[in-house]
Amino acid sequence: MSSRRLTAIAGSLVTASFSAVMILACTAVADDQGPGSAKGGKAVDEAPAGVRPSTTLPSRISVDNSSRKTAINATVKNGGSKESGDIRLLVVGFGGLRVTHVQGCSPLDRKELPAGANSGFACPVGALAPGGSRSYSVDATYDLGRRGKICLPVQSADGRQTYWQQGPVPFGTTNPSPNAPATPLLLGTDNKPAAPGGDQLPRTGVDGDVLPLGAAGAALIAAGTAGLWWTRRRQET
Repeated sequence: MSSRRLTAIAGSLVTASFSAVMILACTAVADDQGPGSAKGGKAVDEAPAGVRPSTTLPSRISVDNSSRKTAINATVKNGGSKESGDIRLLVVGFGGLRVTHVQGCSPLDRKELPAGANSGFACPVGALAPGGSRSYSVDATYDLGRRGKICLPVQSADGRQTYWQQGPVPFGTTNPSPNAPATPLLLGTDNKPAAPGGDQLPRTGVDGDVLPLGAAGAALIAAGTAGLWWTRRRQET
């Protein structure tokens, strides 16, 4: 086999190994909250004619297990054929889910909170055009040792009528992992509180260090190519 051909194969190997490492790394750090969902939502008071308000929450959020912090996107929509008029959105937390901040919104006084709520914010949405929507970035904390819920009422600007209410709908998991960097929670799932104690997750398989995903992928590609090169060399000799 010529040196030029060997050089070309080696160059291809380097490129393939680098690509594998990049793909694995990008997959590992992806943070996708999933599609929006209106799960747990229902109409309450009759909205003005031609107005159809609704809300959506992400189907999945992720809780940092060291800080207990999480981020949630809350969206209010007008699926009707007419402008909504002035409306407001409330973002309310229950149980293990506490809302700490909503961009562009004001915290509710304790006396304004619904029964059982621990936190809440009022967001002046204004008027939504037909088919229009507005999203809010919600900062919250989540205690994996408890069950947590969130509620999104859409009201008239004075708060006297509630046209739509999503929740209180739970975020949770049936398999909490407090010793991992983060725990994913699914919308509409009752949280099974994490058991206290334990510094490490159970170890399985062969004891010892494990290669990082990127390094392992590159090693497998290199091993496979070495076998291919050896086979070709034997055929040519």
